Amino acid sequence: MTLMEECEDGVPEYVKRGAKSEPISSKKLAKLIASGRAVIPCNPIHDPMPKAIGEGLKVKINVNLGTSKDNEDVGMELEKLQAAERYGADAVMDLSTGGDIDEIRKRVIDATDLPIGSVPIYQCGLEMARKDALIDMSSDDMFNSIRKHAEDGIDFVTVHCGVTLEVVDKLLRSKRITDVVSRGGSFLTAWILHHRQENPLYKEFDYLLEIAREYDLTLSLGDGLRPGSIADATDRPQIQELIVLGELVDRSREAKVQAMVEGPGHVPLDQVAANVKLEKQLCKGAPFYVLGPLVTDFAPGYDHISGAIGGALAAYNGADFLCYVTPAEHLGLPDVDDVIEGVIASKIAAHAADLAKGIDTDIDLEVSKARKELNWETMFDKVVDPDKARRFRKEKNVGEEEACSMCGDVCAIKLLKKFLE
Repeated sequence: MTLMEECEDGVPEYVKRGAKSEPISSKKLAKLIASGRAVIPCNPIHDPMPKAIGEGLKVKINVNLGTSKDNEDVGMELEKLQAAERYGADAVMDLSTGGDIDEIRKRVIDATDLPIGSVPIYQCGLEMARKDALIDMSSDDMFNSIRKHAEDGIDFVTVHCGVTLEVVDKLLRSKRITDVVSRGGSFLTAWILHHRQENPLYKEFDYLLEIAREYDLTLSLGDGLRPGSIADATDRPQIQELIVLGELVDRSREAKVQAMVEGPGHVPLDQVAANVKLEKQLCKGAPFYVLGPLVTDFAPGYDHISGAIGGALAAYNGADFLCYVTPAEHLGLPDVDDVIEGVIASKIAAHAADLAKGIDTDIDLEVSKARKELNWETMFDKVVDPDKARRFRKEKNVGEEEACSMCGDVCAIKLLKKFLE
């Protein structure tokens, strides 16, 4: 029995645990899961901490980790994982493409009780590419890779089922600047163009649902044709794929399989809200998982800021799950410091959206009260990055004990406090 089916019959203990940190009751959360408007990724093999994603819940953030051909150090990835947990990640995806990928995935799963996601076609495609046979991937290769990840305990998988023959034909007729920037999307687009056959993940979607039911695997329906530049945002290939994903959401719900939908990408500010509302309409309220979105292309080295701006706006308009972006985006494999900056930027974006919706307002109130009292330690205990706040306070305030060195004796709070008393 899947979690969706359990939630149709009542309120499972797992859901009760997941609701404890949410602004809604466990009964309401169970109803949302049963209807497909919320998910809790939870492969029983891994049995992760329950993290609910969806309508009316706190906005969650995901952190992408993973080795590459140029850096196969799994120890570094585990350090990144620890940093992500420390600074507030709600889920992690292992996107490793270098070294012993199976072993790396198992070590990441064993190292955390956060929900873990993966993109099985990465491994499948890379193994074939090493033989110069990427386009020779078979349907069995693709589905066996998904099953292997599920057997290892992966809680949610990105599957690019919406990259269909029809969608690829629309891509060919479009005037995209950056074509396909999704790695999994590019694998399947190349496969379709070579074989002129339907994407097996779409054609045999019922079989994918069977695997998902067997492992209570949450499907993250990937946006293989997401825009990779501002100029490509909200174009016909992107929207056609989204229409397909909406149909697959319906089929997932019929099979009692949890599903969420992935979204762009690169989107200008004036289109962010429309993208979220379109997904919610076409996919009937399915949880929306967005990469950023990045609101400009001109900020390499600062894409975590661009992504946080887009993420806050997307979350305020209904996006449920923000995939973090690091300063190294588009430039190279992030290190631990990049991960920390990316997590914090996304955490601020998620909290800003929650705050605007009346969730967790007590946190900001407590910070404000501590700030008024010039109670630095109490304030540090409440903020997103206590270590950095304490370091700045220590390094930049030589000789000033009560106020800060920006205003010193003419600190507005300090000055008025004297007269109010």
